[in-house]
Amino acid sequence: MPLILLIALLAALRGFEVWRFADLSWWYIIGLMVVAFIWFEYIEKALGLDKRKAHDVDEQRRSDRVKKSLGKRR
Repeated sequence: MPLILLIALLAALRGFEVWRFADLSWWYIIGLMVVAFIWFEYIEKALGLDKRKAHDVDEQRRSDRVKKSLGKRR
């Protein structure tokens, strides 16, 4: 996510020609977009990070449900 925010920030600064970013080549921004695409489409899936995040959400939901059901019984 920080990479996406960096791309958006650099594109906005370059588009509005702010300070030194006015001279920044668009190729740097496009390069960062390519890196982000490769990261989210291939590397994250290869490392299993996308499944790990989904598993953590399911585990938290399961834990909350157990706490809620045990709390009502007492």
